Amino acid sequence: MTNSPDLSRITILVPGPLNAHAAKRIDKTFEMIRMDSADPAGITPELAGKVRGIAAFGGINAAFMRALPKLEIVASFGVGYDSVDAAHAGKSDIMVTNTPDVLTEEVADTALGLLINTVREFPRAETYLREGRWAKEGPYRLTPGTLRGRKAGILGMGRIGQAIARRLEAFGLSVAYHNRRPVAGLAYDYHPTPVALASAVDTLISVLPGGASTAKAVNAEVLAALGPTGVFVNIGRGSTVDEDALAAALRDGTIFAAGLDVFADEPNVPQALIDVPNASLLPHVGSASVHTRNAMADLVVDNLESWFGRGEPVTAVPETAHVKAKG
Repeated sequence: MTNSPDLSRITILVPGPLNAHAAKRIDKTFEMIRMDSADPAGITPELAGKVRGIAAFGGINAAFMRALPKLEIVASFGVGYDSVDAAHAGKSDIMVTNTPDVLTEEVADTALGLLINTVREFPRAETYLREGRWAKEGPYRLTPGTLRGRKAGILGMGRIGQAIARRLEAFGLSVAYHNRRPVAGLAYDYHPTPVALASAVDTLISVLPGGASTAKAVNAEVLAALGPTGVFVNIGRGSTVDEDALAAALRDGTIFAAGLDVFADEPNVPQALIDVPNASLLPHVGSASVHTRNAMADLVVDNLESWFGRGEPVTAVPETAHVKAKG
């Protein structure tokens, strides 16, 4: 693109809630239009005739894209984009971007914090103090779990997985992993299947992305392989876990404990997981700091500005890396 367009004349649609910092920047730079949700039925002829970009926290399907014939880019908020039909976008010459890297360290920190909470029961110990039980009943019990001597396995050795691995090594744990394929240059032991990895470790941390290929990848067989001293932590996607099998494994002692920041049907957490005492549960807060969410918001808008200003995105997803800007 040789001539920089007037970005204020370009319409960006924001369906549903979006980070306030991102929305403020979009509104300042572009013509921003909001709607309640990404429902194709809500697309008026006026919107269909002028919307060229979408900024959204996922949830963009093929039908919604088809309702916007002038659509060029979907800037998705988050590193995971399984709720955006990127395959359809790629076939339709629509760019899809996400927000990798800027949340890597925050999510890796969360994974380690969740692991420690799960093994050492710190949330339960704090509740014990707040309820006055320390003064009335004496010290909190000695925790049967510890990180000492544990062997960690990571499901999904991408940017976040590698950041977690570095932290685990600093804690003195050995690290192994499973990925779709071995990662060049990594010295950690590679295992070809989730079951093989679970059999080799006693601490399994999932960073798997969502999607059909990973649906319920952590199932009863994987949990049985992890064993009665096993700890499972998930900071990837809830859809990657058979939650019924996990609840059963926690109840019957198939595994020792679990720490979960993500669930299959958020914000609805299965009661069976809430009821078990050996699960540490967080409301999907892996990247939820002001610092990191603002960095993610900036990358959403940077992608839009770069696409319409220079004809190229900052962080295209693989399915749409081939898509070229129009005009």
